[in-house]
Amino acid sequence: MRQPPPSLSTLLARAFAARQPLLDERHQTAVRLFNGFREGWPALAVDLFAGTAVIHNFAERPMEGAPAVRAAEEILCERLPWVHTIIVKVRNGDQGDRCGRIVYGSRPDHKIREHGVWYALDLLLHQDTSLYLDTRNLRRWAIDNLAGMTVLNTFAYTGSLGVAAIAGGARRVVQVDLNRTYLNLAKTSYNLNGFPLIKGDFQTGDFWPHVNRLKRAGEIFDCVFLDPPFFAATSGGTIDLTANSARLINKLRPLVTHDGWLVAVNNALFLSGRDYLSTLEDLGAGGHLQVERLIPVPEDFAGYPETRAGEPPADPAPFNHPTKIALLRVRHKAGNRPEPV
Repeated sequence: MRQPPPSLSTLLARAFAARQPLLDERHQTAVRLFNGFREGWPALAVDLFAGTAVIHNFAERPMEGAPAVRAAEEILCERLPWVHTIIVKVRNGDQGDRCGRIVYGSRPDHKIREHGVWYALDLLLHQDTSLYLDTRNLRRWAIDNLAGMTVLNTFAYTGSLGVAAIAGGARRVVQVDLNRTYLNLAKTSYNLNGFPLIKGDFQTGDFWPHVNRLKRAGEIFDCVFLDPPFFAATSGGTIDLTANSARLINKLRPLVTHDGWLVAVNNALFLSGRDYLSTLEDLGAGGHLQVERLIPVPEDFAGYPETRAGEPPADPAPFNHPTKIALLRVRHKAGNRPEPV
C-alpha cells in the first residue's frame, strides 16, 4: 500500500534535526534550516542568521504559502526557542513583502560569524538576505588559498568573497558592484574584522564598461571571482547564465595572471551541470583555461541524503546543486603573460 507523503511539520522537523550539529552555542552562525525546493516543499525555505530566522514564501500566490509559513514559525519556536526575531520574505508580494517584514521580535541580527570571520548583514535590505549561504565553502577556499595574492571580486554584492580573501591574507582585494549600498555593507564587514579600508578598492560600476576600464588601466589579478545574477540587463550588456556564461568568462580572462584562478559561479536552475561543465571544457580546448576543481554547495543548503525529496528541473551533476562553482586555471601564451603589480 502506498504511503501518504510526509506532512510539512514532519519535513521541517527532519530538516531541523539534520542541521542541529551545525548550530553553535553562541548562536553566531548562519545555516539554511530548510530547503523546501530539495526537501519536499518547494514554496518554502528557512534560513538562520545568528538568532534571527528568515522564512521565504516562494508561492506563486502568496496566500497559498501562508499556512506553510505559519508551520515554520511554530517549529522554530518549538525547536529553537532562543531565536529572538523572525522575518518573512514573500517573493511574489509587494516591495515591502519582498524585502521582508518582522513577524516576531523586533531586532534582527546585523552580523554572523563564519570560519572565524565576521560578515555584516542587513536582512531587510531587499529580497535576498545580504549573505549567500550556498557559497560558504567558496569563502572557506578563499581563506585557505589566497594569502599574499591580488583579488578582483566582480558582482561583489555585499563583498563576502572579498572579505574572506582579506581574512585569508590577500594582499589586495578590489570589490566591484553596480550598487553602492551593497558595497557599504562590505565596508562594515571590514570594520567588524579590523581590516584596513582602502577607498579606491571599492568600485561602483556596470560590469561591462568597468571591466574595460580595468583592462585599459593595466590591472591584473591572481584570482578573479565571477558570481553574477542568473539574468540582468543594463545599457552595457546582458547577463544570461543559461545562454552566455562563456562570454562573461572570456571577458574576465585577460584580467587574470598566468596560472591564476578564475572562479566561475553559475546558479542557472535550468542549466544542467553537464552542460555547464561542457561549456567550461570547450573554453579550455585552446589551452587557455583548465577546470581544476569543483566546489560543492554545503549540505545544509543542498539538502541531506535523508532529507531530500524530489529533483531539480535540470540535473546538476557532477555538481551537487544548481549553484555550480568551478575553479578555473588561466593560462596565457609565452610572451603574453601579464603579472600582478
